[in-house]
Amino acid sequence: MTDKAKLYDVIRKPIITEKATMASEANAVVFEVAIDANKPLIKEAVETLFGVKVKAVNTTVTKGKVKRFRGQIGTRNDVKKAYVTLEEGNTIDVTTGL
Repeated sequence: MTDKAKLYDVIRKPIITEKATMASEANAVVFEVAIDANKPLIKEAVETLFGVKVKAVNTTVTKGKVKRFRGQIGTRNDVKKAYVTLEEGNTIDVTTGL
């Protein structure tokens, strides 16, 4: 699975929040990833696209909230986040585009 187009589908976007900024101090970067992506696939995608060495990948799935849309009940989509810990000396600047 070295096709770059497929790897771009795995990693959707970086997440820039207060918690993600605190994680970056521990040499970690947070990405929103595809809901069916697994840890080895996320590791391969980050290493290939950004040219860094990945130490560990932790994932979490946030279930979509039930909200009202124009008076009707609907559900937001589930979101999967990947906390990617990088090896020492490797960095990713998420403020720039790919």
